[in-house]
Amino acid sequence: MAYAVEMSNICKSFNKGKVQALDGVNFTLGRAKIHGILGENGAGKTTLMNVLFGLYRADSGTICVNGKPVEIHRPKDARALGIGMVHQHFMLVRTMTVAENVVLGLPSSKAPFLDIKSATSKLLELSNVFGLKIDPGAKVWQLSVGEQQRAEIVSVLYRGVDILILDEPTAVLTPAETRDFFKMLGKMKAEGKSVVLITHKLEEIFDIADEATVLRNGKLACSTEVSNTSKQELTRMMVGKDVLFNLKKSSYEKNALDSNERLKVKNLSALNNKGLSALDNLNFSIEAGEILGVAGVDGNGQSELCEVLTGLRRIESGDISVNGTSCTGREPKAFIDLGVAHIPEDRHMTGMAMNMDVSRNLIIKDFDRKEYSFLGILKSGAIERNADRAIAEYEIKTSGAEARVRELSGGNQQKIILARELGKNPKVIIANQPTRGLDIGATEYVRQKLLEARDNGAAILLVSADLEEIMQLSDRIAVMYRGRMTGIVPGASTMEEIGLMMAGYDNTKPEACNA
Repeated sequence: MAYAVEMSNICKSFNKGKVQALDGVNFTLGRAKIHGILGENGAGKTTLMNVLFGLYRADSGTICVNGKPVEIHRPKDARALGIGMVHQHFMLVRTMTVAENVVLGLPSSKAPFLDIKSATSKLLELSNVFGLKIDPGAKVWQLSVGEQQRAEIVSVLYRGVDILILDEPTAVLTPAETRDFFKMLGKMKAEGKSVVLITHKLEEIFDIADEATVLRNGKLACSTEVSNTSKQELTRMMVGKDVLFNLKKSSYEKNALDSNERLKVKNLSALNNKGLSALDNLNFSIEAGEILGVAGVDGNGQSELCEVLTGLRRIESGDISVNGTSCTGREPKAFIDLGVAHIPEDRHMTGMAMNMDVSRNLIIKDFDRKEYSFLGILKSGAIERNADRAIAEYEIKTSGAEARVRELSGGNQQKIILARELGKNPKVIIANQPTRGLDIGATEYVRQKLLEARDNGAAILLVSADLEEIMQLSDRIAVMYRGRMTGIVPGASTMEEIGLMMAGYDNTKPEACNA
């Protein structure tokens, strides 16, 4: 029986041949199979699937779908072949509603008008069937990152596909949501659909995938049945070495006599982009040398919290102080000057200037420092030396410091932000999904960097959809639900306890359950 997809000797280069993204890669996807694709950032995973989906054209090689040779010049060709793709970086029009995004390019039964009512009804049905809660009438810009991801998935399902490509689909899902998502994939597989899962999470490969392919430096490292391999073997194929899966961190002891509060939040309330309450009377503090992890289902106020703590969102009431200095009502520059570093959840929108080169992005917050400018004129030599150091230290894969960041993979873009923010020994770090989109080796590196910053005295607020990451790194864990903190517990708490609080159980009021 023919494969659902067979790609042979695929080659693709960028930057006029300077960067060889794919070098003779072979890939097969079986019918009614779930196939995981692994590899470091820049290994070629997404590029290979972008070729299959028609976003890129291969320099050479052939593609067969259901046993027949095909030419895929654009996404429209792929969709006509029953291929759909959910991208890691969202493709939604931010000023339009979810329903409007879904029907873009599709024929309407009420032409020349859009049939939004029917689309909304079908979207709600799909959302209920697959457990992907979404508001079809919400504007995309009003949605959290997790909600945007769900909108992308529902949009592809709405169009009907036989071959589904998922690029890091669980990066913004909680463990419970991920389990439900995998149940959905299991239903699709049972219906005869074929799924490609690009992921950095090895556990997901062993939880759901039938087959696995590993790419390394644009070449095929291995392709195997999942039942015939192990987590350690796949890791070695990806990064060429063994990776530590359990980080060691020094013990944290709160100094009750001499509290060294780096960040303090008192009676903090704020609104979201819809003008509704996002943060409801929050109170907490973080000491020097402490990581406070923030857990919760995405969309419960975590993003707004990070924004107010960096001056990017106005607060309605309350107070924020950094090192004893009130920052309430002040601009982002004031937070930066007080030593607050920010790793945002959306690197494209708030993390960097996509059309600028690597070197300029690395000093985008410091261009006015005398180290990098004199009388308003940038010092090119100093900027380039800083870039060379950061590229080497953070292992950023790029053709050079002059390359535009939009040409880099998502993981390497994230490394630029980490190099810029962690490289200045900040007093306070607001880290929102710092390892999202990073491969195993880079994730281990980033987590170790955060622990080093903690041991050097930084106070860290860590927001992550990865509960394992929260529990591994945090000294204390705060859980958010509908803009409130349902409790702050020790880092050694159980996943069951935290999961209960994520569902609305108020740990500060044991007799009440607000789910």
